[in-house]
Amino acid sequence: MENKRQKEKENNIVSFIPNGDYYFNKALKALERDQMEKAYKYMKRAAELSPDDAHVLMQFGILEMEAQNFEQAYELIHTAYSLDPNDSETVFFLAEISGYMGMVQDAKKYAEKYLQMEPDGMYIEEAAEILEYLEFDVYDDEELTEEDSGKLIGQEKARRLMEKGQFYEAIEVLEQLVEEFPDLWPAYNNLSLAYFYVGEIEQAKALLNHVLRENHGNLHAICNLAVIAYFEKNESELNSLLEILKKVNPFDWENRYKLGATLALVGEYHLAYKWLRSMDKRGYSGDTAFYFWLAQSAYFAGHEDVAKNTWKILVGMDPSKEGFEPWLNVPDKTDEDSIEHNREVIIEKINSQYSAHRMFGFFLLSKSAFKQEIIAHPKLIDLTKYSGIEKLCLAYALNHQFNRNNQLEKHFARAMEVAEKLYEKSGNVTLETQYLYQMWFVLCERALKENYTFKNVNALAGAVEFMFYSTINSKKVTKKFYAERYGVSVSTLTKYVDNLIGYLPFDK
Repeated sequence: MENKRQKEKENNIVSFIPNGDYYFNKALKALERDQMEKAYKYMKRAAELSPDDAHVLMQFGILEMEAQNFEQAYELIHTAYSLDPNDSETVFFLAEISGYMGMVQDAKKYAEKYLQMEPDGMYIEEAAEILEYLEFDVYDDEELTEEDSGKLIGQEKARRLMEKGQFYEAIEVLEQLVEEFPDLWPAYNNLSLAYFYVGEIEQAKALLNHVLRENHGNLHAICNLAVIAYFEKNESELNSLLEILKKVNPFDWENRYKLGATLALVGEYHLAYKWLRSMDKRGYSGDTAFYFWLAQSAYFAGHEDVAKNTWKILVGMDPSKEGFEPWLNVPDKTDEDSIEHNREVIIEKINSQYSAHRMFGFFLLSKSAFKQEIIAHPKLIDLTKYSGIEKLCLAYALNHQFNRNNQLEKHFARAMEVAEKLYEKSGNVTLETQYLYQMWFVLCERALKENYTFKNVNALAGAVEFMFYSTINSKKVTKKFYAERYGVSVSTLTKYVDNLIGYLPFDK
């Protein structure tokens, strides 16, 4: 009967999945109220859900243009034009963004086209101003050619696809670019990274070696090979590449940035700091990644004040980076055996075939000096492979604030308090004590599925530690010891031991 009622209840639920139109209309309402941040958020979501809707893409492109994100705006508006070349408003804004991008001939062409399409249109004055300005423009020699704009658009599109984790789509774009422009080395370098991220390591290396054969000394190719060697733990290859990189003295910003970020990633902090700090001192205005690597290299090179000031700039640009400061999880010299600071162990755990091991891996990640590196890597964490409870563990590692009014989140947060209590008592996680934590995550996973409340954190921590060590040496382990260790009575400890035994993975 209960199953029947549940099925009837489910059948009566009307599923509502917001589509692109829904978010587009919310964006328009936000614009009417001058709520620009909300409008941008909703319009971005509308564009994601309706990637073939020319009007949505055009409107999102306008918002990007107003935010001075000109490359993103150009791609959006250009895509909208390719979808609907007869929309006069899109033609006008394509003229405007082309002007911002320095594509003088395109700006002129589309402004003239708009005036032909709409001789009495809303934007005739603005279109005329574009033509008037271009008539007196003095930098014709610097304008981008059609070929240059094609390269720029393709690479920008591929970059954003890679940022979203859409590597196969990026590969398709970049493959077309290198076919059309066989000497476009940046496209080859980005294509190699895309192949690396999808696990095609040999293809990635082959592309980079091709670049180095055809374009000797290409710094980005050498840096990318070093990154691959680092992640493959190929120390001999990495050391050979580092010997080359240590001798490089790049002049331009782009190569200094690439060199500094690569050296920081592979742990060569002093040299990384030299190059990144030299840019910072000379007024380089970087993106969030620049400030992350500068702070990282500064801290580990011993320049704590620079690191902390740089991190403030980073958090100002991206508030989500608060809590990821590199100095928050730095292992003490006494923690050499702590597996929370063992990158390989954490990666092994979060990719284990066992759910409880993955949960434990995310707990380790929350304590690890490698947290940001592992999270930032596009292939080490695959959300599609994790259960709902495992995703909560990942959210915990990312410092998510759980809603205590939500029953599952409340119970989960209490379960993690037990893990934290075990950590507080042990001080770290060693190869031996890891099995204690794994036992706890087996128990708490099963308990969460049965809506256990985890009421007494101290008693639960004492109970699981008693259960674990009593299986190793039952003669020397007493409930009295663990009751005193966690500040509870023996009877209370016994009660919670009895509770937890019910969640042991025995066949029923």
